[in-house]
Amino acid sequence: MSEIFADPPTLITALTLAFSVGALGLLVVELVWLGLRRALNWRRVKEMAASYSTLLPAIGVDFLLGAGLVALFFAVGTLSPWSIPVTWWTALLCVLAVDFVYYWEHRIEHRVRVLWALYHSVHHSSPVFDQSTAYRISFVDFFFFPLFFLPLVLLGFDPLLVLVSFGFVLAYQTWIHTESIGRLGILDAIFNTPSNHRVHHGAEPECIDRNYGGFLIVWDRLFGTYTRERETPRYGLVKPIGSANPIRVHVHEAVGLWRDLRQARSLTDALRLLFAPPGTPEQPAPRTLVSGSESAAKRDLAPR
Repeated sequence: MSEIFADPPTLITALTLAFSVGALGLLVVELVWLGLRRALNWRRVKEMAASYSTLLPAIGVDFLLGAGLVALFFAVGTLSPWSIPVTWWTALLCVLAVDFVYYWEHRIEHRVRVLWALYHSVHHSSPVFDQSTAYRISFVDFFFFPLFFLPLVLLGFDPLLVLVSFGFVLAYQTWIHTESIGRLGILDAIFNTPSNHRVHHGAEPECIDRNYGGFLIVWDRLFGTYTRERETPRYGLVKPIGSANPIRVHVHEAVGLWRDLRQARSLTDALRLLFAPPGTPEQPAPRTLVSGSESAAKRDLAPR
């Protein structure tokens, strides 16, 4: 036990495993809770199965290419002109830095349509919100998501420390995908909690593009994207997929993007379709945050 506390990366890894195992325990509790509420119906079971089925190809890609990703991080580490020593203070700083980068990476996934369509929309496609939703991820994540954290290695953070901090921020978020835990008082003001994350998965205009935080919710408070939970939202996409077919879950938004690109009249139009936020005029609106006088018009353009 003393060895775990003596080495920051080892302790962060232990915390990551603790959150992962704890999420499995919460899954059992949640299934009992859903059963008592008579909410464990066939529709939910199909959606849960769809969520876990998308996890399988993601695990396969991680298994086949994970070593290459680790090698990439260490190779980039050799390019840094200096090295930040691994101490408890720098480990804490690294976790905070990873969480900060995660906030912006997550925000970009929602605001750049090609990233939204290729992979992040998969995570938001479930019309139910439970522990299985945490695992509804696209294997395409692997090819984009980790690259956002390479600059931290260039800044001098130890590559292994960045990787384990990255794993911790992801593992922490597993338990917050649940309706079985209510509001948590002061914790909701500091950390990403089930209450905060339910808002993030909501499909109503007041929920869209809110509460991006990974481990901490303070970034949303600092950058104006925080919304407090007021009522249970409708989960999923603005335009529901209407299917629990794993293939459709994976490709629904990507197919829509490809269809729009084929109709683009110029390179400028194509680039706009790729990099403009989802839901801008003249394209479908799966999810986007709108404001001001344009909000009503943009919501009218969003297919329901």
